[in-house]
Amino acid sequence: MTLSDAEPSRPYFLALLLRSIAHVGLAHVGFFGLGREVFMKVAVFSTKRYDQRFLNAANSSYQHEFVFFEARLTAATVALAKGFSAICAFINDQLDETVLRSLASYGVQLIALRSAGFNNVDLAIAQELGITVVRVPAYSPYAVAEHAAGLILMLNRKLYRAYNRVREDNFSINGLLGFDLHGCTVGVVGTGKIGECFAHIMHGFGCQLLGYDLYQNSECLEMGMRYVEMPELLASSDIISLHCPLLPATHHMINADSIQQMKPGVMLINTSRGALINTRAAIDGIKSGQIGYLGIDVYEEEANLFFEDLSDQVIQDETFQLLQSFPNVVITAHQAFFTRNALESIASTTLSNIAEFEAGKVCDNQVQSAPR
Repeated sequence: MTLSDAEPSRPYFLALLLRSIAHVGLAHVGFFGLGREVFMKVAVFSTKRYDQRFLNAANSSYQHEFVFFEARLTAATVALAKGFSAICAFINDQLDETVLRSLASYGVQLIALRSAGFNNVDLAIAQELGITVVRVPAYSPYAVAEHAAGLILMLNRKLYRAYNRVREDNFSINGLLGFDLHGCTVGVVGTGKIGECFAHIMHGFGCQLLGYDLYQNSECLEMGMRYVEMPELLASSDIISLHCPLLPATHHMINADSIQQMKPGVMLINTSRGALINTRAAIDGIKSGQIGYLGIDVYEEEANLFFEDLSDQVIQDETFQLLQSFPNVVITAHQAFFTRNALESIASTTLSNIAEFEAGKVCDNQVQSAPR
């Protein structure tokens, strides 16, 4: 139900509410079932219109009260969470000790992440404060895997350059030479759900598969994937695609040393987390020719860039600007997850997580702090 659909017996309340929203200019409110029981009051941060659309649709079965904030959750915006029992956060929201202690002081009991990753949350502090953290462990692994494959095709066949040429009536194909994917060796770093889907796609192209993971995936083994140690994967792969979480052990796993172990001219793809790659080291690798192609959907300093329209501003991040200047680099703005199927799944799982918490159940998707 929208505000315009609300009961006519409450015109004063609605007028006051609308005036308050217009004055503050910070939030959009989604009420479901005015006059009916509302289960939890949830502050939803880092929201765009598509977030509101899919969360509201999923909420029709739950009747939680959502207040949508476009702002990222940071120490400067955390006061917006006052009066809420739960918050819903996204990948670039800051959930460090300062923010978590503020949330706890406001009575927030639940953090519902609209993502699989949780590296932006200080889990130890959340546990200490008694704040439950839940996530969406899997939404559409196909979405991210297919985007990774799209980056490979874009870079290999230089589709971005071909498209622009034809738009300008330039039909020359000089400089657009690619290579057959069939027969290439593809290294898959992380063979969970997304890595497995990506391996299926590359297997379909006729690629040889190498894998690196702490746990071997039986589906990948059936495709003929050979699990090897990281140095061998780096040295043997024509294409390397990262599909692992960001943890202390994986932070900057792609660095100056690991790049030197790669095949000269390697193609490197990252649709996982930006900080898996040391960006400065990658730039040096591109300049030297060690990295022949770089396709990324994530960037380690993306928080102040991605998901916003900055087309009329001067980007202050010189490292990002330098990265964009290379002709063999393709960057997308963290859109690999962005399919209708994935957003429906994210919204559905998020609402289910909130409902389980509200009902006093232990949620299967709860994230626990690792023992210190």
